[in-house]
Amino acid sequence: MKISIIVPTLNESRCLNETLVKIQQLSPHELIVADGGSHDDTLKIAAKFTQHIIKGPAGRALQMNAGAQVATGDLLLFLHADSHIKPDSYQKMLDAMKNPKLIGGAFSLLIQSNKWTLQIINQFANLRAKYLGRAYGDQAFFVKKHVFKKMKGYTEFPICEDLDFYKRLKFFGPVVLLKEAVHTSPRRWTNEGIWFTTIKNILISILFELGFPPRILTKWYEAIR
Repeated sequence: MKISIIVPTLNESRCLNETLVKIQQLSPHELIVADGGSHDDTLKIAAKFTQHIIKGPAGRALQMNAGAQVATGDLLLFLHADSHIKPDSYQKMLDAMKNPKLIGGAFSLLIQSNKWTLQIINQFANLRAKYLGRAYGDQAFFVKKHVFKKMKGYTEFPICEDLDFYKRLKFFGPVVLLKEAVHTSPRRWTNEGIWFTTIKNILISILFELGFPPRILTKWYEAIR
């Protein structure tokens, strides 16, 4: 199975080199960096690892759709620029997706921090994904390309595109939530405050589910680099 890893970026020079080094160790079929107008060294760093660099308007949904459009793999893996997957976890995904009935899924979440508060948030996030079927984009979604096309990709919301996508994905067939984790940076919790960030994220997701306009919700969710 050919894997296309798609990384949306916007001014990610601080963490991108480390992320792409770790992706390189996975030996995917291709790496696609979908940039939303970076003005730092993001593109320069990306060019050291791949020729597949897509430039376009900012917006994670827009960028991931643009990357998926040029992808030639059988399976699309969407990975945030501050996250990484270990080789054994990557292999578990490959093994799972050999099942023809499964159409996609997500990893469990592991925030890279020893703080007990963030460990609690880890557990809460994984329980939410397991029992409520609500996974976030930092859990590294993967989906078979033909299914992604049927879904017409991500709905181009400015925020909560991940909640919408995973919810729609489950209507197209069985998905798997791997116990193996994607490791993600604690930078948002560190910069904004752990409890403030957590409460804000919960409030945004609830309002989105209730039909609150994403264009308004996005004003409460600033980019953290």
